[in-house]
Amino acid sequence: MFKLLILIVLGLNLFALESLMPTKNFQTTGDVQDIKYKNNRLYAATSNGTVEIFDTTTNEKIQTIKIPDIKDFMGDSIASKIYSIDLIDNKILIVAQGIKGYRDIFVYDNGALKKIIDIEKKYYVQKAYFVSENEIVFALLSNQVGLYNFKEEKLKYLIQISASSFSDFVIDENKKELVSTDESGIVRILQIQSGRVTKELEALNLDRVYQLDYKNGIILTAGQDRKAVVYDNLLVYSLDFDFLLYSCGLSPNASLGAIAFNEENEVLIFNTKTKNYLYKLSGQEATVTKILFIDSNEIFVSSDSQKINYFKIK
Repeated sequence: MFKLLILIVLGLNLFALESLMPTKNFQTTGDVQDIKYKNNRLYAATSNGTVEIFDTTTNEKIQTIKIPDIKDFMGDSIASKIYSIDLIDNKILIVAQGIKGYRDIFVYDNGALKKIIDIEKKYYVQKAYFVSENEIVFALLSNQVGLYNFKEEKLKYLIQISASSFSDFVIDENKKELVSTDESGIVRILQIQSGRVTKELEALNLDRVYQLDYKNGIILTAGQDRKAVVYDNLLVYSLDFDFLLYSCGLSPNASLGAIAFNEENEVLIFNTKTKNYLYKLSGQEATVTKILFIDSNEIFVSSDSQKINYFKIK
């Protein structure tokens, strides 16, 4: 009876939340798979084989980077879907679809697009980050993590994290650690330079974790079991919902968390310390792909559509 009462109260809290609509939005030419933000520039990776860059002060698209088309199994030309992007200095790291299901990795630098890993490696790369100007860390669908120096064309390591299939990984602000998760729900922290697992956190998600974030030493997960889990050194807890959780995000200081929590593709904003539910962000047209905080007041939300929403919550 007590547990049922808690669930009813949580449901009422969600229902009573103030619903915020986007302050503005940005239109792309393909469904948005990933977004990054830097110096008043919004970078969007799309299923149309493009990285589209917007000036967030003028709201105008200022550049489109096009990845070469690929051939499908019928020999027809199709757009190379872009799975992830990352930024360092003036460089953009791009993970894109290759032929036969393999993935290519490009670096775009001052107008030049260079392929640094191609399909000859037969890598099913899902995601990659810059570690330094000439070094990247990437994850494969087989749940292997690799560290690669593309200037020296040297693979430093390629290690198997576990036998479970890969879900997601992120790196910390200092590019020293990565946090990885998979279909088991287990969350692991690794040292990037050595590939050594330094901590394995208890799996409070009892099924696949779709996405996670890691800011200011705090981890947030979004799971297939309809649970969001917050891992803090002093506080570990889960939040239960009625829908599969596909996406999550943390503010830079991790005081706020965000979860795409219902079939209307709305995003819940909550306080990670008090667990109080604060707002719900409405207006997403499809399944949320990325929740990106600029700070504790401004948030970008992309979905599997051609629109990125911008919200100001205070």
